[in-house]
Amino acid sequence: MGDSQASHLNNRLIVNQIDHIDKLSSDLKRLLTDEGSGMSDVVFMVDGQRFECHRILLAARCPYFKAMLYGGMRESQPNVEIELSDATAAAFRLLLEYVYCGYLELSSLSDEVIHDLLSLAHKYQFPDLQKSISDCLIKSLTADNVCDVFDVACLYYLEDLRTNCLTYLDQYAVEVMKSDSFCDLSHTSLVELLQRRSFFAPEIEIFRGASRWVHHNRDRVDASVIDCIMECVCLSHIELADLLSEVRASGLVTSETLLDSVAKQQLCELGEGHYRGRLNPEVNVASVLHSARVIQGDMPEYLLNGEMANYDMEKGFTCHPIQDELSDSVGIIIELGEQSFINCMRFLLWDRDARSYCYYIEVSLDNKSWTKVVDYSKYLCRSWQCHYIEDIVIRYVRIVGTHNTVNRVFHIVSFECCYMDNRQPSDENGIIIPRHNVASVKCFASVIEGVSRVRNVLINGDTENYDWESGYTCHQLGSGSLIIQLAQPYVIGSCRILLWDCDNRSYSFYVAVSTDNHHWTKVVDKTDENCRSWQLMEFEPLPVTFIKIVGTKNSANEVFHCVHVEAPAELPAV
Repeated sequence: MGDSQASHLNNRLIVNQIDHIDKLSSDLKRLLTDEGSGMSDVVFMVDGQRFECHRILLAARCPYFKAMLYGGMRESQPNVEIELSDATAAAFRLLLEYVYCGYLELSSLSDEVIHDLLSLAHKYQFPDLQKSISDCLIKSLTADNVCDVFDVACLYYLEDLRTNCLTYLDQYAVEVMKSDSFCDLSHTSLVELLQRRSFFAPEIEIFRGASRWVHHNRDRVDASVIDCIMECVCLSHIELADLLSEVRASGLVTSETLLDSVAKQQLCELGEGHYRGRLNPEVNVASVLHSARVIQGDMPEYLLNGEMANYDMEKGFTCHPIQDELSDSVGIIIELGEQSFINCMRFLLWDRDARSYCYYIEVSLDNKSWTKVVDYSKYLCRSWQCHYIEDIVIRYVRIVGTHNTVNRVFHIVSFECCYMDNRQPSDENGIIIPRHNVASVKCFASVIEGVSRVRNVLINGDTENYDWESGYTCHQLGSGSLIIQLAQPYVIGSCRILLWDCDNRSYSFYVAVSTDNHHWTKVVDKTDENCRSWQLMEFEPLPVTFIKIVGTKNSANEVFHCVHVEAPAELPAV
């Protein structure tokens, strides 16, 4: 087909498309505004104002109106007048405009009218309108209006709007508590907000906000509500001077409660579970952009600079000497810019050679009292490390190296920590249970024993390109083995291997696993079988850092050949 013919065909297609939607919308709007034309057959009375409407159009656009106007009740009679007592005239007029025209301009409307319109959209079952209004409100959230919007979202069960309000409230807690609308929150919404550990502000500011709300609403709430609100404030996290000068003077807490809080402070029984922290999902808070810094460790300038490639024997890492007797002065300590929610840590161990490290990780709020969250002091690890821990509020992270297979120095190139909504599962010791193959180059595993033309060909993911000369890893029967080192321990319960199968030969072998490359556990025994091509093997899940495959027979010669290894096994899609 020539260019002129194609152009002519396109023009015909365009001509054959008739689009008069704008005209239809304007005609329907004129129908709505043309009162007294005699064409309407139902009247709504709202706030003393009369709205002449057309029942068939209302029924076509809304199941609620269809049931009301064609359900056989009084409202289904011709030319009936229906009074609506739970709507405002301004909001109802806008709803009708949406029904007739499918279009609304919200930018010039007051918050009150928008909230009333949202109420009608909820009552009369207009989900698309609810969604659009919610999206508009999300984009226009401010410290002054977020509390009102949050109450509306809770009232009408608008989960997406509610979630976005909570995120905003968490981020701007101090500003919100100073706004006028904060005092208009319902007490149930206020309690929910104050109970959130991610509603982040100094606890004295939380008390001031709660106190301000109570004074504003004292005439409308009883003592039990006030007590409930005050219970949401963790008084033991407020400095003693503020407890005595401000909290005590407010008269909102009893002397006994105040003394209990002082006692907890003196005994350091503050309770980790009650601390508030900044919640920034999917954001690395251990960065200079978030005011994090390394306060202990040699060459601290490298660890948080974001550089993950430019490092060698002399530069690009932060380190500390490994000591036999560990103390608080040992390790690398990172101070975050502020108290933050954390459940994931990721860092790069120096990996320019084959060395491995052991370490543990502790966290703290005050750089004095430490909690161990990761203990890999008995596992050999290398390259990138990833840890998922229970949600916790922290300010300090301490990483302590306990072993280096080459020397007595612990080296880290890069460190990140964040809060993640979706995490991989872990066992009771915090060891990850992987969903996908981790015995791979992309997961920083490496082949540390075995002969091949190309390094790591055993775990590079290529299961197609192999022949008599290349694409496999091997060892001599009776000596040696194939050993893969994972980057860190994982809980593994299966593996899959591809034996070299370019002819009809068969093999026998066994598989053992280890966490230290010295003590091995045999998990698969196929020494009495004749195996060919793909082998899928399952065993009791256990922590694994090293995978060893030992060939015991080849029906063709004295060499064991393996093309591919994966753990856990990834079965092909059916």
